This record gives sequence, structure tokens and C-alpha cells, in this order.
Amino acid sequence: MSNLIPPHGGKGLTCCLLEGAELEAEKKKAAGLKKISISPRENGDLIMMGIGGFSPLTSFMTKADWKGVCENFLLTDGTFWPIPVTLSASKEDADAINTGDEIALYDPESDEIMATMKVTEKFEMTEADKKFECEKVYMGEGTPTAEEFWKIAKDDHPGVQMVMNQKDVNLAGPVKVLSEGEFPVKYAGIYMRPEESRKIFEDRGWTEVAALQLRNPMHRSHEYLCKIAVEVCDGVYIHSLVGNLKPGDIPADVRVKCIDALVKNYFVEENVVQGGYPLDMRYAGPREGLLHATFRQNYGCSRMIIGRDHAGVGDFYGMFEAQTIFDKIPYTKLEDVCKVPGHALLCDPLKIDWTFYCFKCDGMASMRTCPHGKEDRVLLSGTMLRKGLSEGTTIPDHFGREEVLEILREYYKGLTEKVEIKLHGAATGQ
Repeated sequence: MSNLIPPHGGKGLTCCLLEGAELEAEKKKAAGLKKISISPRENGDLIMMGIGGFSPLTSFMTKADWKGVCENFLLTDGTFWPIPVTLSASKEDADAINTGDEIALYDPESDEIMATMKVTEKFEMTEADKKFECEKVYMGEGTPTAEEFWKIAKDDHPGVQMVMNQKDVNLAGPVKVLSEGEFPVKYAGIYMRPEESRKIFEDRGWTEVAALQLRNPMHRSHEYLCKIAVEVCDGVYIHSLVGNLKPGDIPADVRVKCIDALVKNYFVEENVVQGGYPLDMRYAGPREGLLHATFRQNYGCSRMIIGRDHAGVGDFYGMFEAQTIFDKIPYTKLEDVCKVPGHALLCDPLKIDWTFYCFKCDGMASMRTCPHGKEDRVLLSGTMLRKGLSEGTTIPDHFGREEVLEILREYYKGLTEKVEIKLHGAATGQ
């Protein structure tokens, strides 16, 4: 009997990834099915359903599930879920598919068939439907009205662009996943299935595990957040996104090297586990913070570290909106609301204020512990770090560990094309 938090949804880990003879038979069948191409985001979602990362999901969402998630954070069966997980197809492809048909889903980048799917529903996604999803899922306190949001979102919000660029029909139905793509080989030793991270935690005797979400290289603030978590939990799971990011973000293999250097030199290694997961960033701020907690529960984590501007982009979200959303949703631990045991979110946020190095405190501190002024603090953000490294400017003392900065300088030195990094309020403290 595991002492770890149970997977989300009350059904254990629901894994759609086939193996052995069943896999070989499904691959043969898939070769004769109508092929539908999938986007990188859809591919990542598919793999997460395959490995149980999105438990209890085993299907791309129906219209009722999509609408319930957008409006109320709930699937039709009462299970908490914060962000739509949908599959789009062109109208031409959708017209050639009947309800009840089986189709093959392939990755156009590798031309690999990733899954088969039984189509149980088709529903049109008009421009109004896409805008509805964007306003419900991606609009935050930084743009409190729809008018303000749309003035900048189409050009400056990568998550909104993903939704608005989706094809015109959504296909719903259960999937059988045939492949994890490049992740197990490319990120060997880092990429993990939930069953693997759970086994490591159990072998170490951990019961309370905190997850740190990473899409940037670890700077001193990330290191401090992890060390706070280690003090109050049995261990910390540094869990990096190894899917796609927006232009200008630092790729996963470089980030992994940085984490390795930090863990080796500045942590008690037996209190830390490093892992990777296959999703693309949605940059959905507060909603994505909830998603991060939801699937970290499947990986065995009972706490989700939520700091400043979690999963944010630009100035679309309030600085701590990803923390306060956990207090606003009525579906965490309230089983009477979710009706069925296991349907509520059980992974709690570990809320930590803005952290920084303070020269007068002579160490890392936060807004809650440091009484000094802005002029005494080294304000830390991944955006500021990327901008400084990209432009070759001097990185302030105490911003990052020298072992990490060396790896990052080497990476930037090898770039032939550089993307302009825009600073925003959450990065600068404005």
C-alpha cells in the first residue's frame, strides 16, 4: 500500500500506452486507418494520456467536457480539470470521418503514428468558440477586460495564438497510444513516467513530495524555493518541461545540464529527484498552475511550489494570481462539491513570496522576510537572465551560480540567431 498521494480522479493511473503483442497488433491496424496530423501540443497531451500523467483522462474532450472545463473547471462526470485537452482537425478531414470511425494520429515532424482513436463526437470550433476558450482560460488580472485582452493577446500571447490557430473541428474520443516519441531516448534518465517517479519516492520512503516546475534554467531564486521545500517536505521533484517552448526560451537539454550542476554542488542529492515531462508550455498562468498541480499529483507529489508569475507570459497575469486561484476554485478537497471521492484536486500549493538576494540580509530572502529596499536586492527572473545572457551583458552578482552561468554562456555563444527578449512588469518588479 503506497503512502504517497493517490493519482487524480480516483481511478489510479489510467495509462493508454500499449505494449507487447497488443501494441504490435494496433500498429498494424493503424497503418490502414485514415491519418490525422497532430500539433506538438496535441502530441504532448497524447503522450501524457499514454503514460498516466493526465489521469484520469483517456480521451480527447467532448464539447460538454470542453465547455465545463472552460467555465467551471469540471468534466461532465464531476472531476476537477483546469485546462481543455482537445484535438482539432480540418473541416475537410472531419467531413471524411464518421462518428464511430477509428483514425490514426500522426506526428508530421517525425511522420510517426502516435496513437489510434475512436471518434465518438465531432464539434465545430468557430472563431467565437476559440475566443470563448481564450477568455476563460488565458485572460488574467493583467488584462481585466476582454477589450484590453484582445488588444495584445493575438500578437503577444503564445497560448492564445495556439488556440486561435487550431483547425476548425474538434474530434473527441478514447485513444490508444503507440509511442512516446523521441522523449525516452533524447532525455534518457530525465524523462519519466508517473509510475517511475512514484517508485523512486516510495523507495526513498518519501510521503510528502514537493514539485518545482521549470521552463527556465535554475537561478538562485529557484534554488531557494527548492531548499524551502526540502525543509518542509521529505524531498523535492525538480520537474522540467522537455516539450516545446516559445522562441527565445532555453532548450531542455541545456536546462538539464544546469540543474545537474546545481544539484551536484549545492544540494544534498538524496533529497532531490530530477525528472522531465513531455508537454508544451501553454503560458496559461493561473490555469496552468492548476494543471501543473493536477498532473504532479499523478507523479506522486502532494505539494506544488507556486511562486511569482507561475507559467506566465508578458503582463497578462497578476504577479501572484497563480497562487490566489487555488483559493478561488471550489473544487479542491471539497468532495461534496465534486460528489465522488478522488474527483477533487488533492495536491496543495506551496505558496512562496517573491524571493531574491539581499545584500543587507547577506543571503536569499523574500518580501515576507526582508525589510530592506529595492536598491539592496538582486531581483531574479528567468526572463532577465535570458535577456542578459542573450545580449552579452554582465550578470549581477548572486543572480546565478557560476557553474550554471558557464553552461549558459557557452550555449549563447553557439547561437547563430538570437531572439529579442522583452522584459515585462513581472520580470522587473514594476
